[in-house]
Amino acid sequence: MQNMMGQNESCGADQIPMSYVTCLLYVLEGWTGVEHLEEYLSYLVYLTWLFAPLVIAFILPAVIVLLMYVTIIILHIYKRRTDLKEAYLNDFWDGARQVVSTIWYAHARIWNGYELHGLEKIPDGPALIIFYHGATPVDFFYFLATVLIRKKRICFVVADNFVFSVPGFKLLLDVFSVLPGSQEECIKALKKGNVLAISPGGVREALFSNENYTLIWGNRKGFAQVAIAAKVPIIPMFTQNIRENIRTFGGRKLLRFIYEHCRLPVVPLYGNFPVKLRTYIGDPIPYDPNVTAAELAEKARNAVQCLIDKHQKIPGNVFRALMERFEMQKKED
Repeated sequence: MQNMMGQNESCGADQIPMSYVTCLLYVLEGWTGVEHLEEYLSYLVYLTWLFAPLVIAFILPAVIVLLMYVTIIILHIYKRRTDLKEAYLNDFWDGARQVVSTIWYAHARIWNGYELHGLEKIPDGPALIIFYHGATPVDFFYFLATVLIRKKRICFVVADNFVFSVPGFKLLLDVFSVLPGSQEECIKALKKGNVLAISPGGVREALFSNENYTLIWGNRKGFAQVAIAAKVPIIPMFTQNIRENIRTFGGRKLLRFIYEHCRLPVVPLYGNFPVKLRTYIGDPIPYDPNVTAAELAEKARNAVQCLIDKHQKIPGNVFRALMERFEMQKKED
């Protein structure tokens, strides 16, 4: 009986018995004129196996950027579907925000099993949220989408100046109330009854903190001055495993030097691992007219550090964070 795998098939003028794969290689060698083609292909397969994880680790962070541009495209489509003038866009953009937030919320639940704990601690009135900045603010995107869906509120946020120079981002920043961060604009937003979010560590903390979740705030107290001037509470916030989601490379002294002197955020990122992400909102720090900005800033720092100490295992570990996706019960606040 003839072997179903083709072992008794022959190839070429000499009718040498061989398998289909060997026969194909034999024909390719004759066609290309390259000898030992099987060895070359085996080496290529080995290289692909060896470097595939590294390539994937660099490609995955681009998914977040891609999703942001998909968001922008949706907003542009939504904008073009009517002839309403810019002056009447306030209510018009609510539908677009809901659509975009639904996409981000679905991504958060599917990719990172995202959970938000303590949402009830955000008041109906104005408040200043202070949070730890991961390598990317993807956790804040998740938080923003969840708040918009569950509480029907827009959370204003302060972003670094370089974000406003990214091509195509203007519409996204306008629709989701992203501010460049002057104290006057922040106070104005809070006095109108809005919730505003600030990361005192900013880009510096995003790029140069590490798996130990070190706060890099320096002596910043401008956010505390804003809270005092607007007479609003400060609410601390932290996302568990955010450093395991996307990471930055170690040994970055040269890149830190470049950033400090040129403000260029050029640190390479890798990851976008589907680790478990949980955002925890801490107890509000109430407005106290007798507290100085320096004292309030220290209180806020200690509050964020307490959330890190309580909810994050140090140092962070990607494998452990991945395994947390399989926990059966939600972690308590």
